[in-house]
Amino acid sequence: MTAIFNHRRRTLLRGASAAGALLTGSACTLPGAALAPVADPWARARQIEARFARPLAFREEDFPITAFGAQPCRMVAADAPRGPGKNARMTPAPGSFDCHRAIQAAIAACHKAGGGRVLIPGGSWYCAGPMVLLSNVHVHLAAGARLVFSPNPAHFALYGDVDCGKHGKLVLSRWQGNDVLNYSPMVYARNQSNIALTGADWTSILDGQGSVAFEPGGMCWHDWAGKSKRPGPTAGMINPANPSSLAAVAPQLPAAERALIEGEDATWRADHRYPPTLSEAGVPVARRVFGIGHYLRPCMVQFIGCTDVLMQGYQLNDSPFWQHNPFNCRNVHIRNVNMDSLGPNSDGFDPECCDTVLVDGCTFNTGDDCIAIKAGKARDIEAGPTRNVLIQNCIMNSGHGGITLGSEMSAGIEHVYARNIEFRNSHWALDPLSTAIRLKTNMNRGGFLRHFYVSDVTIPNGVQTRPGFYKPLPGSPIMPESMSVGGGAVITFDCDYALKHDSVRTRPPAVSDVHISRLRVGNVKTPDGEFSCYQALVLLGPVASSFNGKPGTPVLPLVDITLTDCDFGTPRSAMPWAVHNATRVTLTRVRAGGKTVTAMLAG
Repeated sequence: MTAIFNHRRRTLLRGASAAGALLTGSACTLPGAALAPVADPWARARQIEARFARPLAFREEDFPITAFGAQPCRMVAADAPRGPGKNARMTPAPGSFDCHRAIQAAIAACHKAGGGRVLIPGGSWYCAGPMVLLSNVHVHLAAGARLVFSPNPAHFALYGDVDCGKHGKLVLSRWQGNDVLNYSPMVYARNQSNIALTGADWTSILDGQGSVAFEPGGMCWHDWAGKSKRPGPTAGMINPANPSSLAAVAPQLPAAERALIEGEDATWRADHRYPPTLSEAGVPVARRVFGIGHYLRPCMVQFIGCTDVLMQGYQLNDSPFWQHNPFNCRNVHIRNVNMDSLGPNSDGFDPECCDTVLVDGCTFNTGDDCIAIKAGKARDIEAGPTRNVLIQNCIMNSGHGGITLGSEMSAGIEHVYARNIEFRNSHWALDPLSTAIRLKTNMNRGGFLRHFYVSDVTIPNGVQTRPGFYKPLPGSPIMPESMSVGGGAVITFDCDYALKHDSVRTRPPAVSDVHISRLRVGNVKTPDGEFSCYQALVLLGPVASSFNGKPGTPVLPLVDITLTDCDFGTPRSAMPWAVHNATRVTLTRVRAGGKTVTAMLAG
């Protein structure tokens, strides 16, 4: 039995056909009540928090993995370890017992009994395949437990429910906002309810071994990002397995539309650009086959179409790609999790097309965005927007962006609240936080952001103090080196993000009702003075000259943005505010460079 989503929120179509055909069948919609409208926006945040006041309930029966044959392993120094922290990397000794079958047997028995707790005891455990959760199952890592997933892509193309022949047995997954059949994430669940993944404390570790050399030798997961100097295939290279023309997979497209999607060169055939290309072309999910022979790294933890999800109390290390990516889920709670993975694209927590999410008490040390709220890319938007998200009591030690919205946000984002956040930027001297609060979208990704509230934020070590200037397309009206959207601003709204990757630019984004208050930024000592950032606030609204869609389509300004009682420290630039295509931007008692401002900005 296979299953493919109809992406209307929380809806599943089931069918028995194999990959290569569009699957159809009966529909089942998950329940969920809307939050009541309120006059005080922070009252809505309290409603979100109240949704999680009652903990998930599980039967009181333990299913230790040792009862199903699991055996601990011995850890040794990794062979040719890669990336940050490479001197400390450890890996299971060669010939270690594979606990995958025992873990899945324990989960199956627990599920069949009506639920309970699958216990992973203290010690190191080698798992050569994905851990797949089922309804009413609580997987718990005891203190000192370390679950280490094999650094072998083939092990994550063995157990999926869609047989894709030479590409392996794959799972329905999501890759940077698009639906794909791909390698399984290390921890995976689809269409389950009442599931939990917890640890006793931060000695309870999930280890993805993203920087450890593949067991056959040579490259590692992180190398597939194309950012290392080691030879070998990457997701950024043109893959001859992808057709030379979209006509091979989308023959119905008119020639002009096909040419627009393909763009001016053949880079759309690279694996990392092929999923959005297939989405734009309307290719069904069952024909978006990746896995073996392709180079899309899987997420570490990915839950799809699930309801009532808890992640709590563990540490996650060395993810191959995004660390946590719940997609099309409802009632998601991540609490007191330490996300410590510095590899490429190792976002900490990326909820996508989800409704009602609480992020509480987590710590982030990431190689990309700490939190990135997402909502699909291109035409993969039927799961609907991400809404009703509360982020509180968190610490961001490092990353590209602290709290980011987008860039994959085509279905929209609304009602997001963040409070009591410390963007600590611990590694400011060598690897600084690029920006604290960031929106990323463009004319391709489109979507909307509305009702975004941030309060009581501290940034003691500022952000990156050198600029990452905007790189416009030819014809842009924006002055060179005027807007530091690529890093260096405390708050960045970039509605013209990464245009070179998106040839179809027909969906202008809309941004409104953003309110930030009580934000405090500290300075750091640099060789040429004490600074907190390069610019305090950069608002780059949609750039009309980047649009290539139907003439007459409105390109709207950013509207109704307020900053109140904020102190940005000392920006390096003499121009702390930069604004394009924005209106009704209100600063009230906002301080930067020793000057307090109450003013309206527009541009």
